[in-house]
Amino acid sequence: MNIVKARGFTLIELVVVVVIISILVTVALPNYRQQLVKTRRSEAQSALLALANALERRFTVNSPSTYEGAADDGNGGAVNTGAPLSSLFPSQAPINGDKKFYNLSITSASNVIFIIRAVPIAGTDQADDGYLELHSNGARVWDKNNDGSDLVSW
Repeated sequence: MNIVKARGFTLIELVVVVVIISILVTVALPNYRQQLVKTRRSEAQSALLALANALERRFTVNSPSTYEGAADDGNGGAVNTGAPLSSLFPSQAPINGDKKFYNLSITSASNVIFIIRAVPIAGTDQADDGYLELHSNGARVWDKNNDGSDLVSW
């Protein structure tokens, strides 16, 4: 008489595998999300540096050399928080890609100084990550806790 051995997994083996996978996902998913936030912040930092380069090019070609009017691309509008960047530079980061996580703005611009800012867009994973700021003197500020009190250099 031939004895046929059944092939496959027992219920206990399947439950053990499911438990192991759920533990791995529980540990890995928050780390993955945290890494995505860091990556998007780096993309916003790169966008701010590229915007600063665009402002420097504009400063160089202006006669007299000035940053004034940069937010409205020289059309006479006031520079304020959230001012449109017009044709000078894209207004959201990342610059490439469909989903945007930061709004870019020129918060201050005068004859010889500027301050530009990347503010996380509400409703995205970046919303609680705090704003990034770049000053014309090279100062780089990150509001780490998004509350205005824990400013660190990036």
